[in-house]
Amino acid sequence: MSSPPVHGTPRAAGIQPAPRPWMDADLEMLRDTARRFFERECVPHEARWTAQHHADRQIWNKAGQAGLLCASIPEEYGGGGGSFLHEAVICEEQATAMVAAFSNNVHSGIVAHYILAYGSEAQKRRWLPRMATGELVAAIAMSEPGAGTDLQRIKASALRDGGDYLISGSKTFITNGHHANLVCVAVKTDAAAGAKGVSLVMVETDGLEGFRRGRLLEKLGQKTMDTTELFFDQIRVPADNLLGGEEGRGFTQLMQQLPQERLLIAVGAVATMHRAIAETTDHVRQREIFGKPLMALQNTRFKLAECQTQATVARSFVDDCIGRLLRGELDVPTAAMAKWWTTQTNCQIVDECLQLFGGYGYMTEYPISRLYADVRVGKIYGGANEVMKEIIARAMDR
Repeated sequence: MSSPPVHGTPRAAGIQPAPRPWMDADLEMLRDTARRFFERECVPHEARWTAQHHADRQIWNKAGQAGLLCASIPEEYGGGGGSFLHEAVICEEQATAMVAAFSNNVHSGIVAHYILAYGSEAQKRRWLPRMATGELVAAIAMSEPGAGTDLQRIKASALRDGGDYLISGSKTFITNGHHANLVCVAVKTDAAAGAKGVSLVMVETDGLEGFRRGRLLEKLGQKTMDTTELFFDQIRVPADNLLGGEEGRGFTQLMQQLPQERLLIAVGAVATMHRAIAETTDHVRQREIFGKPLMALQNTRFKLAECQTQATVARSFVDDCIGRLLRGELDVPTAAMAKWWTTQTNCQIVDECLQLFGGYGYMTEYPISRLYADVRVGKIYGGANEVMKEIIARAMDR
């Protein structure tokens, strides 16, 4: 029996992927930095972080020092001055290293861009530089016990009281929730206005009276990523923390940013497919059955050929979507296609790969087992895949 591969990150063998159409020397340097960071600062701590259901708070500061936070935010606001490509490279390397640890996608790829796109100059200068260093950890609070994908149903309220908002309500499934001290909260500023009554308010939680974090949620996978409930009991937040300067713009803001969020999910899904295939290829070359390597059996070869083809097609599609995003052409239906198809395909590939491990694939010390649990949520977060299909169908029915 071969020993379980618990350290190091297998890289693709055999068929080499086509050169990425957007890759350059600067991005290659960033990829190398990110790879070394995740393997040095995260991989050795995964078992301990899994047991405590969150990474150490210091990992955020270390990521900031390494230049991995807010890489696509302009330098004048403390960021790396890059583009979505920089976020994609970091996302790929984190997914490949299999370290959930902290959600840079939420922090840098989502919340930072809400502030950049809709924040006032004062808001940008107040929050973005501290997000880039890791002093502030950001989360976005949309989902509630009774409202997930349908954001019009949220009940968290923000009532104006002089120069402040009084916010009440609860949020659940909040990624980065345990460490977050800057939370973008979706609230109803007008309960009777449906989607037009939704606003986004930035909440700084340090020492905030009435703010409480719930328990660390026990999840099927991604156990090192802190996911919590958040409670707001008449917390008082300056009205100047409203994003966009006008109430009722939150739903539109969320819809405008969702294509980038969903594309980041797709980027991570494709990287995970390739990690699963690399793990499995290594295993079947070493594992013997009936006196020959498992790789020599036609079923194994055909299954891996199918997985490799699907992963290659997925990467090509996602690279095309990245190009569209950079040109300002990525529409909501196409982003929905990328999100649902890559996460669905990712689950299928990981399942096929786990089968080739036999009983070992069911053992949690093997990376393929952890991948099986980790990838399942991809079909749920960022909008359930059924909703993605509805978005696509509506665009077809116009």
